[in-house]
Amino acid sequence: MSSDALSQDPAGLRRRIDTTKAHPARVYDVFLGGKDNYPTDRAAAAAALAANPRGYLDVRHNRDFMRRAVTRLVQEDGIRQFLDIGTGLPTAENVHQIAQRIIPESRVVYVDNDPVVLAHARALLTSGPEGRTDYIDADFKNPAQILELAAKTLDFDEPIALALVAILHFVEDEEAYPVVRELMDALPSGSRLVLSHITEDLNPDKIRAVQRTYTERGFTFVLRSKDEVERFFTETPGVQLDEPGVVPVHHWHPSPAPAPEAAAPADFETLDDIEKIRYRDINDVTDADINVYAAAGRKA
Repeated sequence: MSSDALSQDPAGLRRRIDTTKAHPARVYDVFLGGKDNYPTDRAAAAAALAANPRGYLDVRHNRDFMRRAVTRLVQEDGIRQFLDIGTGLPTAENVHQIAQRIIPESRVVYVDNDPVVLAHARALLTSGPEGRTDYIDADFKNPAQILELAAKTLDFDEPIALALVAILHFVEDEEAYPVVRELMDALPSGSRLVLSHITEDLNPDKIRAVQRTYTERGFTFVLRSKDEVERFFTETPGVQLDEPGVVPVHHWHPSPAPAPEAAAPADFETLDDIEKIRYRDINDVTDADINVYAAAGRKA
C-alpha cells in the first residue's frame, strides 16, 4: 500500500492502532520529544530511561547519524534517491528535508507498518517541487512488496541508498539477513547500504537492562555484536563496507550535533525526566553512553 493509503477511511485506520501496547516507532518518538505517542509508549520509554538514565543519547545520536549519513551521501557520493525503511514518526529533520535542501530534485520513499506513522505520513510527503517523496505502508519482512511499490517513485537504473536506521534489532536473524540481501540485490551498482544497530558490545549491563524492559513488553530486541552487524555487509553480495567500518555511532564521521531548543530554567525544572530529553545537548556524549553501531557500504 503506497501513499494512496493516506486516503483510506480514518475510522478504519484508527481501528488498526493498538494503544494498549507500546510500539517501537512510538517509543522512539517519545525519546525525540515527539507528541505522537500514547501512555503505554511513554511508560516503556520511562522504564528504559530508568534502566539507563543516559540512554536517550543512543536515540538522539542515532538520529544525528542519519543526518550526517544523508548529508555525506548527497554531497560527496552523488546519491539522489533514498529508500528509508522503518521510517518512524515524522520529526525534524526527515530524510527528504536533509537531502532536498542540498539537491532539490532528490527522491525519497519512506516505509513503515505502524498505523500511527501512516496517520501522520502526510508530513513526510512535503517534497519541494523539484523532488518527490512517497510513503509505503508495508512490513520490512515483505521486501518484494516494498520494491514493487518503491519503483513507482525511484529509478532503479540509478543508485539508491537503502537506509535501515535502528530497525534491524527488531528483526530476528532468520529474516533480517535474507531481507537485507534481497533488498540490496534489487538495487543497481553504486547504491548504498546505511544502517545503525543496538549492541551489547559497548556497555553491556546498561543495554541488557533496557532490553529487558522492551522484551517484557513483547518487543523483539536483538543485540548484535560488531561481527554480526558486519555480516549485513559481508554476506550481501557485491557490498563493500566503507571506512571507518562498523563503529560506535558517535564515531561515524563525527561532527557537532545541532543545539537543542531552549527551555526557560524555571519551566525545565517542572518537567519529568522524559520531557527534559528534548532540551538536552547531546554533545557531551562519552563512549560509556553509547550502545549503537553505525556503518555504511557501497554496492560495486
